[in-house]
Amino acid sequence: MQVPEIEKQIGINLYSTDTDGLGGQLRQEVEDFIVKEITNREEGQEGKYLILELVKRDWDTHHFTRTLAKILKISQKRISVAGTKDKRALTTQKISIFDIDASEIEKIHLKDIELKVLGRSRKPVELGDLWGNDFIITIRNIARSTEETGKLLEKTTNEIVAQGGVPNFFGIQRFGSVRPVTHLVGKAIVEGDFEKAAMLYIAEPFPYEPEETKQARQFVKETRNFKEGLKIYPLRLGHERAMMNHLIANPDDFAGAFLVLPKNLYRIFVHGYQSYIYNTILCRRIEKGLPLNQAVEGDIVCFKNELGLPDSSKTEKVTAETVNAMNNLIKRKRAFITAPLPGYDTEFASGVPGEIEQAVLEELKVPLQGFNIEEIPEMSSKGARREILLQVEPKFEVNEDELNPGKSKAVLEFMLPKGSYATTVLREYMKVDPLQMS
Repeated sequence: MQVPEIEKQIGINLYSTDTDGLGGQLRQEVEDFIVKEITNREEGQEGKYLILELVKRDWDTHHFTRTLAKILKISQKRISVAGTKDKRALTTQKISIFDIDASEIEKIHLKDIELKVLGRSRKPVELGDLWGNDFIITIRNIARSTEETGKLLEKTTNEIVAQGGVPNFFGIQRFGSVRPVTHLVGKAIVEGDFEKAAMLYIAEPFPYEPEETKQARQFVKETRNFKEGLKIYPLRLGHERAMMNHLIANPDDFAGAFLVLPKNLYRIFVHGYQSYIYNTILCRRIEKGLPLNQAVEGDIVCFKNELGLPDSSKTEKVTAETVNAMNNLIKRKRAFITAPLPGYDTEFASGVPGEIEQAVLEELKVPLQGFNIEEIPEMSSKGARREILLQVEPKFEVNEDELNPGKSKAVLEFMLPKGSYATTVLREYMKVDPLQMS
């Protein structure tokens, strides 16, 4: 089954299921994408941090925290979240605000925002608090009868359950939904070519961008005239504009240009490159016929933590003597097969899985020591392992689509651990170009 070109660009060249795709579209309405955070936090009534439940509709998380800080006249750094949520969605999550009284929240009157005080804590809300997310997602505009839609949903779900889940790919959002460039920038950084990296991020046009943006990027790509570029770059491209301003003031300081970006953004580039390599290795494993839910000699597995989630810091290599015991743990969801996110100090598999990993690294000419980035140490990565199977059993229902007469809609419900992507589940059902999903 043919995979869209944009997915091939991010290292995904296959589906794990053979059933025909539903087609259809996501997010015709904001309420078609509902996300609720799962956390183990229990709030008390004491502490410097005010803990709130935030329900937002069609709001970007960073835009909300910026707006909230402005209203409260505080630094945005005093506001913490466990994870950013989709913009075009109805999302529920916890946030914390340092050193503020609950009465201040009464000042907040924002459209499509609900804030509820849950209590106080001595600890802020942070990434480690997040277990995962519950999703309720509606696929609309399916050009099939409800009966046929139901049969395809059931068949795909049966395939997913039989293989223990879906491949735990990094989704298109990891790379840039309209402009998947982060891994290309990351590759150039790891190769030590900051000039190429900066020019890729600032000036490489992509087909699905607005025409004015493509023309502006092409002009800067060809001329390297950053002063003129600033006149024609849309204001919404604030990060690219900031880098160009730096290069006008500091010609040829391409590494320094990345430091004008927020740290959480400039670290994404190397992560994006690691994600591309990981996706490629995972596809190769599937193509070679190695199972995702059964270890073979040489595999590296990680073990569950106290929450029952994969903990990639606790790993063990599978040997001929331990393979049966490991597969017993995998069956009981106490151990998980992993693949590498390569870095300068990565543990690689041996045996057939190791041969696959090394073959991909050689084909892609990955310079492992390049992940130790002297110019910007915060970008460096010693590497990690990531579980290769997303264990999911979606529930579904089918109805006629009230927004699109004559079409069907499907509602899928499932839970995913943090760091996983709903699109990796949805792509197995829909089998459409990610850019046409929404």
